[in-house]
Amino acid sequence: MIATFKALRVHQVDKAFQGRLERIQLSDLSAGEVVIRVAYSCLNYKDALAVTGKSRIMRSMPRVAGIDLSGVVESSSDAQYLPGDKVLVTGCNIGELLDGGLAEFARVPAAAVVPLPRGLSLSEVMALGTAGFTAGIALRRMLENHQAPEQGPIAVTGPTGGVGSVAISLFKKQGFTVAAITGKTTPESEKYLRMLGADEIVDRNSLDLGSKPMETARWGGAVDNLGGDTLAYLTRTVKPWGNIGSVGLAQNFSLNTTVMPFILRGVSLLGIHSVEMPRAWRLQIWQRLATDWKPAQLKDIAGRTISLEQVPQACAELIAGQVLGRTIVRIGGEP
Repeated sequence: MIATFKALRVHQVDKAFQGRLERIQLSDLSAGEVVIRVAYSCLNYKDALAVTGKSRIMRSMPRVAGIDLSGVVESSSDAQYLPGDKVLVTGCNIGELLDGGLAEFARVPAAAVVPLPRGLSLSEVMALGTAGFTAGIALRRMLENHQAPEQGPIAVTGPTGGVGSVAISLFKKQGFTVAAITGKTTPESEKYLRMLGADEIVDRNSLDLGSKPMETARWGGAVDNLGGDTLAYLTRTVKPWGNIGSVGLAQNFSLNTTVMPFILRGVSLLGIHSVEMPRAWRLQIWQRLATDWKPAQLKDIAGRTISLEQVPQACAELIAGQVLGRTIVRIGGEP
């Protein structure tokens, strides 16, 4: 019987948001058919915004933070899942509308649960997490829209972050040339990007973004984590029939561009949304990430493993741009 357990919950105090490590009960959690003993979670930019109070990520409070988890089924009222089953949950509104994975136990809807795919451990699946899953969606959508290596290099912005790191590895494994466009130009960052497979490293701070509706075509396609002026630049510089996977808005949520690249070069801007998607797609992408898409550098991408108690400090470091790759949170560990 579960009495109380540790959880990192975000509260609203007046107009501010505060993350607190506290003890709660199962009855404090949002409804769901499956109770999971959490083995690992991980940190995404969205988690860092919630825990540090930089942005209102939760739609109601208090809520347990953490949009990802892996672990073992403790109990289930859904016959698909039995006690002892190894599972994962990414997105599906946990850590936002529903209580999330930064806790010793989670209770989630059965529809959100994915059986752990053969080829990934409970810790490896959190080395990927929503970030790796999102990169996988970008790869799938771009390949489905006829992106091919011969079109030219794939530009990846925000390449030292979770999505960018996995995207470099995934596209490189599929035979693409990859260019990392980064604002981090330290020797450590360059070494990390080269290890992932980046063929070219471009200093974003010295990049001429241009101002014309279309600039010289340079990139075969792109995976963009930034939005704003950088995404606008990409629309102007992707070659004919190239695709841009729009993943994030770390720079800005606005997009100031024209229709000219889309109608004169046939450029496609593909929205990449990992929270809500057809379940069949979710299962298929996780299967690919566990097999032929599995990054060879996964251990290096998962740069550090921390405890639940260390999460607030790690979130502050993530917001400050001081983190390379992914951060895994060990809660229960491998059973």
